[in-house]
Amino acid sequence: MTAGPATAVAHRIALVGAGIGGSLSPALHETEAAALGLDYRYTLLDLHDLPDGWTLRDAAGITGFNVTHPAKQAVIAQLDDLSPDAAGLGAVNTVTVHDGRLTGHNTDHSGFLAGLRHGLPGVALRRVLVVGAGGAGSAVAYALAGAGARVEVVDADPDRAAALAARLSTALPGAEVRGGPVDRVADAATEADGIVNATPIGMTGHGTTGHGVPGHPGGLPLDPAALTARHWVADVVYRPLETGLLAAARARGCRVLDGGAMLVAQAADTIALLTGSTPDPDRMRRHLAALLKGNR
Repeated sequence: MTAGPATAVAHRIALVGAGIGGSLSPALHETEAAALGLDYRYTLLDLHDLPDGWTLRDAAGITGFNVTHPAKQAVIAQLDDLSPDAAGLGAVNTVTVHDGRLTGHNTDHSGFLAGLRHGLPGVALRRVLVVGAGGAGSAVAYALAGAGARVEVVDADPDRAAALAARLSTALPGAEVRGGPVDRVADAATEADGIVNATPIGMTGHGTTGHGVPGHPGGLPLDPAALTARHWVADVVYRPLETGLLAAARARGCRVLDGGAMLVAQAADTIALLTGSTPDPDRMRRHLAALLKGNR
């Protein structure tokens, strides 16, 4: 596959977030860009290392950004424009730079849905429970509601979950989205076809306490007793690919989807958005598998 007219352009992309030193995005992006014949470099801008008051406009020479936790919502105030999807779900993970104007986009929602359809084709989407109402949860809920699912979002901050539900109901007329406290997770799971962890719980280095699950240690976003073989279970965490949640779900007979599916699909959409080229998701999935085995 060859690159389009963007071949001669120097693409200088930066990932902005906190604690991102272990991100696989630089290798994933740069390897695919090289296969496409692009002049493309991907660097990390960790908020922990940047001065107070730093903004995207202080990043000289950067032609586009990826944005990750915890900046997907906070960064909106720095932007000139938002795509309709980013405006609708209130979270940004990609920023284009054109003539000094910064425009926020979201490829997390399209990436999640593409990964779900590739990794778990044919699963029921009548009702889906999403745990977490942050940037990732916003994107996942938006994608699922847009695909026709009735979505319940639970969060440790019930006001944040309720605000997300209200925002998505406005952005997607006719969609059924409701928000609630995380202590509704067990009841919501009994009504759901699928469950998505859209929090960092289970991620390497995040800690071992089961947030939102009183008395339940182990880095799980919900008590595995809520899972049955009829559920499908997805995680946005990709490091490790086999999170505690997915291991517990697999043991209970659930179909599972790891966070690598969303990572690859959103990265492919991001490269296309920033360069105008067409990445090969299958090739990117193979490369991610090699990265996760330590074969760079």
